[in-house]
Amino acid sequence: MAALGFSAGNRTVLAEIDDSETASSFVAGFCNYHLRLTRGTLSGLLNPHYFAKGFLAKGVAIKGVAMEYRFLGKSGLQVSALSFGAWVTFQDQLDVDKAYQCMKTAFDAGVNFFDNAEVYAGGMAETIMGQVLKKAGWRRSDLVISTKIFWGGTPQGPGQPVKSGPNDRGLSRKHIIEGIDAALARLDLDYVDLIYCHRPDIDTPIEETVWAMNQVVQQGKALYWGTSEWSAAQIRRAYDIARREHLIPPTMEQPQYNMFSRDRVESEFAPLYDEIGLGTTIWSPLASGILTGKYNDGIPEGSRLSLKNYQWLRPELESEAGKAKVAKVKKLMPVAQELGCTMAQLAIAWCLTNDDVSTVITGASSPAQITENMAALKIAELLTPDVQERIEDILDNRPQGEQNWRGM
Repeated sequence: MAALGFSAGNRTVLAEIDDSETASSFVAGFCNYHLRLTRGTLSGLLNPHYFAKGFLAKGVAIKGVAMEYRFLGKSGLQVSALSFGAWVTFQDQLDVDKAYQCMKTAFDAGVNFFDNAEVYAGGMAETIMGQVLKKAGWRRSDLVISTKIFWGGTPQGPGQPVKSGPNDRGLSRKHIIEGIDAALARLDLDYVDLIYCHRPDIDTPIEETVWAMNQVVQQGKALYWGTSEWSAAQIRRAYDIARREHLIPPTMEQPQYNMFSRDRVESEFAPLYDEIGLGTTIWSPLASGILTGKYNDGIPEGSRLSLKNYQWLRPELESEAGKAKVAKVKKLMPVAQELGCTMAQLAIAWCLTNDDVSTVITGASSPAQITENMAALKIAELLTPDVQERIEDILDNRPQGEQNWRGM
């Protein structure tokens, strides 16, 4: 039995393999999938806990499958290609015990990035995650934990409303410094790996936010900082300020990205990947559940859109645009069936094929859903150019690049 790691470009796959013949098949399959054979290098420094069962490389079954790891932009930090987030489920659907089962299933599958935010469940999502981490006893160095700052998270108690003052929101220096301290207390951690500006704050100068984030990183309360749902212009502005003032620039952006929301990741941010080394930790790969197919015939009981706190999502689904999305999902279902996967697995796998995606944040309310989501790693290999074009024909929403006026 041998442990094998293979790196290509910004990706690493780890696996436990029985013999040299299977190892050769694994490497060949990985190189073929990423089309980066000349850039591949072997590595033997592997951690056994990353091994997960069920990997299939070019039709060769490999024991102890591996999670894929990608660099977060041009940083040296590697995050699991699939990650697990606390939004929606923690507190609303998962208590500490259930959250532990989900996080353990994800961790055992090789997930190392767990996403959170001060506003999720009014701060209770961070409290629950902190209790899970303490119960699990995992090595801190094996984890990448995040929080996001903007809307505050100071619940008066479980199930109680968040108590919010005038300075408990936004990206002022005061809220960023106090917000990270409060988040660390809820998570019961000395530091988070990633801290995000959860939204842009038009009332706070970007200079103030950049200086505050630099302070947080310099004090060791976070290792990298980034943004979420910022425009390319805002990210570039923050980066330029940081470089001008010799501060730590933003490393990553957390945008929504899925088959229906593509322009920002595929077009608007395109120059930033090379120019500033931007990484992306994308959220909502299933478009709030629409891409699972569960809403093809209405809103089932127990689904996200049936929950009291998420009724604001219903109008979008019931709009003409929402109905058009459901119609496209119905056309995508046969593609998933032919690939032998669920619609959710196809949607997640589709996100994974984008090299500019550092990690796909998934959510789940049960260990079974985690297991299903992880299988998308295998499906991504099956998305050949022909399959991709078939999907594009159905979606009919490929972002257009810049117009080349010389050809007119």
